[in-house]
Amino acid sequence: MPVKDKDLNDLFLDTLKDIYFAEKHILKALPKMAKAAQSDKLRAAFEKHFDETEGQVERLEQIFELLGKPARGKTCDAIVGILDEGSEIMGEYKGCEALDAGLLAAAQAVEHYEISRYGTLKQWATQLGMKDAAKLLDATLQQEKKTDVALTTLAEASVNRAAAA
Repeated sequence: MPVKDKDLNDLFLDTLKDIYFAEKHILKALPKMAKAAQSDKLRAAFEKHFDETEGQVERLEQIFELLGKPARGKTCDAIVGILDEGSEIMGEYKGCEALDAGLLAAAQAVEHYEISRYGTLKQWATQLGMKDAAKLLDATLQQEKKTDVALTTLAEASVNRAAAA
């Protein structure tokens, strides 16, 4: 039995710690993915997203500050698993035509996880009356959605075709 009843504020903070951990790990993974990419366009997309992710981490730190809490991550098994899959693809498909398609798929799995988390956090922040936090979360949510669209466009335009050739 829990020591105390937890509420939406607790869930919000726990989920914020989860996505903070995730973003920090994504920052470690993106340079490796960029280095592994065979396509210049895909490499550039990963490098651009690295810069965006740094800004997303800063926004999360601003939210922790608004809450008067230290910016601390909480192990996120989901992102660890998704990033491990990306590492496996880099190892198993190194030098293969399908490598970039696999990297793109792994990157989109990350994006979809982030879109889910940021959408939820924005909704909760709104419900909890945290207008400033909701604005910061929405800025990141919109950025993640744009990245997902850009990755889809890249996949359809070149990477998946190259893999199938």
